[in-house]
Amino acid sequence: MDSLNIIVIVTALLGLSGGYVFYSKKNKNEKAPKVVENLQPEPALKKFHETGIDVENDPVVMEAKAKARELIVEAKAEALNIQTKAQDLARKIREDALDTERKSMVLKAQVDAKAKELESKAKSLVSIKENLEKKQEEIEDLHRKQQEEIDNFNRKQQEEIERIASMSKEEAREILLKNLDKSLVEDKARRIREKEEEIRRDSQEMSKQILMEALEFGSTDIVIEHSTSKIKLPDEDIKGRIIGKEGRNIRTFEELTGVDLDLDSSPGDIIVSCFDSVRRAVATTALERLVADGRIQPARIEEIVEQTKKEMDNIMYKAGDSLCHKLGLYNIPKELIQTLGKFKYRFSYGQNMLEHTMETARIGIYIAEEIGADVDTVKLGCVFHDIGKVLTDQDGSHVDLGVELLRKFKIPEEAIKCVAEHHDDRQTTIESAIVALADHVSGARPGSRGEDYESYVKRLKDLEEAAMSFDGVEKAYAVSAGREVRVFVKPEKVDDYSTALLAKEIARKIELEQNYPGVVKVIVIRETRVSETAK
Repeated sequence: MDSLNIIVIVTALLGLSGGYVFYSKKNKNEKAPKVVENLQPEPALKKFHETGIDVENDPVVMEAKAKARELIVEAKAEALNIQTKAQDLARKIREDALDTERKSMVLKAQVDAKAKELESKAKSLVSIKENLEKKQEEIEDLHRKQQEEIDNFNRKQQEEIERIASMSKEEAREILLKNLDKSLVEDKARRIREKEEEIRRDSQEMSKQILMEALEFGSTDIVIEHSTSKIKLPDEDIKGRIIGKEGRNIRTFEELTGVDLDLDSSPGDIIVSCFDSVRRAVATTALERLVADGRIQPARIEEIVEQTKKEMDNIMYKAGDSLCHKLGLYNIPKELIQTLGKFKYRFSYGQNMLEHTMETARIGIYIAEEIGADVDTVKLGCVFHDIGKVLTDQDGSHVDLGVELLRKFKIPEEAIKCVAEHHDDRQTTIESAIVALADHVSGARPGSRGEDYESYVKRLKDLEEAAMSFDGVEKAYAVSAGREVRVFVKPEKVDDYSTALLAKEIARKIELEQNYPGVVKVIVIRETRVSETAK
């Protein structure tokens, strides 16, 4: 029981000490110690004295009192420290406020001075403006007086001339012109005939010379288009690995690349067949890597094919970029460069389109430089004239597709006009005519293009038969390597108004029934001849 009483006393003393600390920090003034001093423990301990217990000399109580005194001293010190900090903070705030007030007064003084300066300048500008207006009025008055003097002088001079000549200005002018025309009419006619003959002679010689020199730029190698590629194998056993279990390897490869693999036609070789030269190139490269790697299974095939496609895109971009740099074309959009790079694996009538584009551009640039045309416009027109041929995923002629693509990337309209007119009979600008001529020279020179004879003849016959299938057609001829069909109609069956409709119907039939590169122009000709014999 004694121990319990001691614990209660110690707890009460510690509670009183903690309350003092809390109260001293809260109020931060000197009243706190007085409050704590007034809190005497004697009433609380009175009952313990009555029991005969010596609480005052108990070691636990003495230790608790010592700790309470220490806590009281620390609380007083903390309260003093807080008060000191509060006083310092208040002093700093007052000093900052005074400093801010001084700065604001200085700034106000500066603003007032600047306002006075601006007001002075404004007054000065007003004065200058008034002086300028006065000077302008003086100049206008002087100019008006001078003009009046000039008019008076001219009027007096004209009157004097009319007086001397006894005729008006119009009469004298008319007589002078009649005499001049009469004396020069023969000389003008003779000179015109001489110049026309000279121009005709020189132009013919110059045009021949320009074309001959331009043809020198056409000495490029021609790559013949094929639909198959051959891959050499180290041994025959590799074919079984390419086929795979139940044919899963070859089936996966053909699905990913879009080609056909022929393993039976040639011993030691694999034939890769596809009419799309880009897909065929991807398949050939991927298969060569798989054969060299030796790990032929569906996952590896997919990895190699995907890697090869990315590399092929990079190769085509470099080809397009190289073409632009060789011709001095810069700031071309990357999308157009990538599209131009597809020319590396595209062919037209057996002629590689990349080589054809380079050849056409060189010829066009030379002709433009010789005759003084816009070289930059010709250069762009030659480079982009066949760009629509690689847009195989869209419907329409390569001319329309190319024009639409170039307008999308905001190529100059003059160059777009060259692309749009390079297959027309007449061109509206000299640059368009040069591009059309360069394209024709590149495609028409001996050895530039090649095509299987049987397929070539069959295509021409199909064009002629399509035209002959219509009523009223007398003859039909496919010319210009199948790019043009000339149709002769019977005049008694087809009138002039029906020829336009007939041409559209023939063109529509060719579009629906036949496959052909580029465009085919249909020309309907109607001729009526009347003859009589004199007896």
